Amino acid sequence: MNANEWSLITFTILAQMAAGSFLVLGVVHYATRRAAGEEAADRMSDRALLAIGPVLALAMLASLFHLGNPLAAPRAVTNLGSSWLSREIFFGVLFAASGGLFALMQWRKLGTTALRTGLALLAALFGVGLVVSMSMVYMLPTQPAWNSVATPLTFIVTALLLGVFAMGAAFVANYAYLRRSDPECAEEQCALLRRALRWIALSAIVLLGVQVVTIPLYLASLGAGEAAALESVRLMTEEYGLLLALRLGLLFLGAGVLGFFLYQNATSPGRERIMGILAYAAFA
Repeated sequence: MNANEWSLITFTILAQMAAGSFLVLGVVHYATRRAAGEEAADRMSDRALLAIGPVLALAMLASLFHLGNPLAAPRAVTNLGSSWLSREIFFGVLFAASGGLFALMQWRKLGTTALRTGLALLAALFGVGLVVSMSMVYMLPTQPAWNSVATPLTFIVTALLLGVFAMGAAFVANYAYLRRSDPECAEEQCALLRRALRWIALSAIVLLGVQVVTIPLYLASLGAGEAAALESVRLMTEEYGLLLALRLGLLFLGAGVLGFFLYQNATSPGRERIMGILAYAAFA
C-alpha cells in the first residue's frame, strides 16, 4: 500500500470520527442540559468539543497528500451537480468552518444559546453530508463490491461507533481534569459521566448489532452476484480473510465485550477508575 492510499485511509477514519463525535456530543450536551442545566452541560462538554477540531484538521491535511497536486484542490469543488467527490470536499469545508465557528462561540459564550444551538445543528448536518458524500464516492457500478447499500450504511455506523467511543474517552478525561481543578462540581459531574457512559455503551452495542447483521448479508449478496462480485468475496474471505477476522474481532471486543462491562460499571458509583480504563480501551 503506497502513501497515497494510507493518506486516504487516514482522512476517511479521522473525518468519520470528527463528524460522529460532533453528533454524539450534541446529543449528550442536549440531554445533560435538560437533566442538570446549561452550566453543568457546558462544564462536561466544552473541552470535548475543542478536541474535535484538531482531529478534523488532521483529516483535511491527510486528504491533501492523496491529491497528485494539492494546489489544484479548489478545482475539485467545481462539479457539485454531478460529482460526489466535489460534494465531499464542499461538505468537509462547510463542516470545518461552521464547527470551528461554533466551538469559538461556545467556548467564549458569544451570542445567545439559541444562536449557538442553531449553528451546532447546521454544523451537524454538514457533518452528516460529509460522511454520506464520502460513502457515495465509492458507489461505482464498475466495482460491485462497493456498489452496495452496505457501503453508506457501514460508513455511517463507523462514524457513530468512532463518535460514541471517542466522546466516551473525552468525557472521562474531562472528568479527571475537573476532579483536580474544580473538586466542588466533581460529584455532580461524576453522576453525569456515568449516565452518559451508560448510553454510550448501549449505543455501541446496538451499532455492533447492525454491523453483525450487515456484513454477512453483504457477503451473501456478493456471493449471489456476477463473476466480479464473486472474486471480491474470494479476496475478502481468503487473501484478506485474516484482516476481516481481525476487524470483526476488534469490533466485537470493543463495542461488545468492553461495551457491556462499561455499561455494567457505569451503573454504580465508586467504579470511576475501572470505568475510565474501559472507556479508553473500547475507543482504542
